[in-house]
This record gives sequence, structure tokens and C-alpha cells, in this order.
Amino acid sequence: MVVVFDIGNVLVRWDPRYLYAKVFDDEERMERFLATALAMDFVSRTDIAKDFGAAVSMRAKSFPEFAKEIHMFHERWMETLGEPIEENLALLRRLRASGKPVYALSNFARETFALAERKHDFLSEFDDRVISGDVGVAKPNAGIYEILFKRAGRRPGELLFIDDSLPNVRASEALGMPAIHYRPGVDLERELVARGALA
Repeated sequence: MVVVFDIGNVLVRWDPRYLYAKVFDDEERMERFLATALAMDFVSRTDIAKDFGAAVSMRAKSFPEFAKEIHMFHERWMETLGEPIEENLALLRRLRASGKPVYALSNFARETFALAERKHDFLSEFDDRVISGDVGVAKPNAGIYEILFKRAGRRPGELLFIDDSLPNVRASEALGMPAIHYRPGVDLERELVARGALA
């Protein structure tokens, strides 16, 4: 099995609260903002936007109450990015050291991925990366998985995908690519060994 990693919250921690906990004095208002103005369906649309900043500016016009805070999602996006998940990064490097190819399949705008790569140079260590902002389609849309299969030159059943999002995991499995739903409490090393991806 050849491993395909999602990046956000599998290899690197990401959460808008890292930024907005510093911005909002009122936690209830922050959560309302994150559930409406910066809802994940909007964040997912920015992951395929040709112009990340323009997409954020357009959103701000729809939520004048939160316009200033929405603009910060572009201006201070780096503050939403946390530190590497070291134990999973170590697994990535073990796989590479064993001579196995390792792929990435992740939702990022082109601009935000460039920022993430500048901070975390290990994001260049994959044999290939399929990033939503580069290909114009995002998980869980089947199209981005098909791009991965073609670029990797492998059948879905030869790959093993790791993602923190259950809809993305289900989409992967529906296309024949086995997947691990990574979340707190999951021992990723044990899962990879059990599935024959890691010795």
C-alpha cells in the first residue's frame, strides 16, 4: 500500500480559532462568526478560488457585521496554521526512508499552500502533491481523487488515504481507495502497520 496524506490536521495543525481567539473578546460571538461568515463551506470554496484575497473580500460584503474579521482570514491567514503533528511527520519520513513513494492530497488555496510551505519545508518532501487550488477541484469531489490516481499511476486499491474529514474518507472509499479517518485517539502507526503500509 502506498500512503496518501491529507495535510491540515493530519501533518500540520490548522484551526481558524488560533487566529480568532486573539481577535474576539466574546467567545460566543467568535463561534457565531465561525458558524456563519467563516463557515467551512465558504472556506472550502476559497480552496479552489483563483484569487484567494478576492474571494475573501467578496465574502466580507455579504457579512458587514464581520467584514473586518473576514478580511483577517486573508491578511493573517498564517495565524490559523499551527505546528506539525510530529508523530505523523515521523511516519511520513519513515515511509520515505523505506523507499516507498508518498503522496499528498489536500485542500488549500494556491496562495495559502505557498505560505504553509514557506513555514513547513517538509511539505516539499512528497513524491507528488495534488492541491485543490492548483487543480481547481476540492475534496470530497470525486474529480480530485481521479487526478491523484492518474498522477500516481496507480489503481485506487493500491493507495491508502489518511484524512481528518469523514466526508473525504467516505468519498475516497466510494472510489475504491481505502482510507483512515484520522482523529484524536487514532494510533496512526498501528493503523498503517495493520493495513500493510508500514513495516
